[in-house]
Amino acid sequence: MPVKRKHPVRRQLRPWGYSLPAMILIAMIVLFPILYTGYISLTNMNLYHWTDYSLVGADNYKRALLKVDSGFLSALGTTILWTAVNMVLDTAIAYVLAVALNTQGLKAKRLYKTLLIFPWAMPAYVSILVWRVGMFNTEFGLLNKLLVAFGMEKVDFLSRNVPAFISCMVLNLWMSLPYMILMMDGALQSIDQSMYESAVLDGANLWQKNRYITIPSLKKIMAPAVIMTTFITFKQFDIIYLLTMQKGSVTGATVSTIITYAHQNAFVSNNYGLSSAVSMIIFVIIILFSFWTNRAQKEETV
Repeated sequence: MPVKRKHPVRRQLRPWGYSLPAMILIAMIVLFPILYTGYISLTNMNLYHWTDYSLVGADNYKRALLKVDSGFLSALGTTILWTAVNMVLDTAIAYVLAVALNTQGLKAKRLYKTLLIFPWAMPAYVSILVWRVGMFNTEFGLLNKLLVAFGMEKVDFLSRNVPAFISCMVLNLWMSLPYMILMMDGALQSIDQSMYESAVLDGANLWQKNRYITIPSLKKIMAPAVIMTTFITFKQFDIIYLLTMQKGSVTGATVSTIITYAHQNAFVSNNYGLSSAVSMIIFVIIILFSFWTNRAQKEETV
C-alpha cells in the first residue's frame, strides 16, 4: 500500500501579525509628530528657553485665540477670505473654460488642453519668483510696462495689502486652474450625451441644460477634487510667502494667513510654543472640515 505523506502544518499568522509593524510605522511617521507638536504647544519653548522650557498649559492657545493683538484672529480671517474667494473663482472659471473646451466643432482642442498643463506642471517656486520679477515688479514688470504704455501710473502691486492680496490670488488661480479645468473636462465627457439630445427636443436652452443637466451631473464627480483643492488653498504658504514675505525681500504688505503666521512665530520670532499651538489649531480646523465634508457627501448619496 502506498504510504501517505503528511503535509507539513502551515502556521496561520494572526491578523495582527501583519498589521502590528504597519501600526508601529504609522505611529512613528504620523502620530509622533502630531503628539510632539501638541506637547510643545503646552510649553514656553522659544529661543530663550530652548532647553529649560517649562509647561505653561493652555497659555499659548489663549494668546492665539483670545488676545486680539496677537495677530492670529486677523490671519484666520484672511485665510477664510483667501480660501472662499479663490475657490469660488477657481470653480466658476474652470467650469466656464471646461464647457468651452467641450464645445462641438471647436478646433485644436488637444492643443489648448496641452497648453493648460504648463502652469500646473511648472515648479511652484520657479513660477512664483518669475511672476514676482517678471509681472509684479514696479520698475521692470510687464504689468507696469503695459500701464505706462496706456498712459497710466505704475502700481506697487506687492507693497500694499489689497493689491498684494489680489496679486497673490491671481497667481494662485493661474497655478490651480489647469488642474480644475482638466478634472472638469474629464467629468463633462462622462455625462451621457443622450440627456442633452432629449433636452434639445424638449426645447431647453443653454442655461437650462447647464442648470438641470451639467451642474447636477458634475456635483458628485467633482466633489473630491473641489474638497482637495480647498484643503490646498487653505494651507497655501509658498505664494504669499515668496511674493510678500521672503526673507531679505519684504515688500511692505502685511498679508498673513494662519500658515504664514505659524511660520513667522517659529522661524522669525522663534516662539515654538505659540507656533505649535497655532499648528494644532490648524490641524483641528482641517479635521473638523474633513468630517463635515465627508458627512455632507454621505447624506447626498443616501
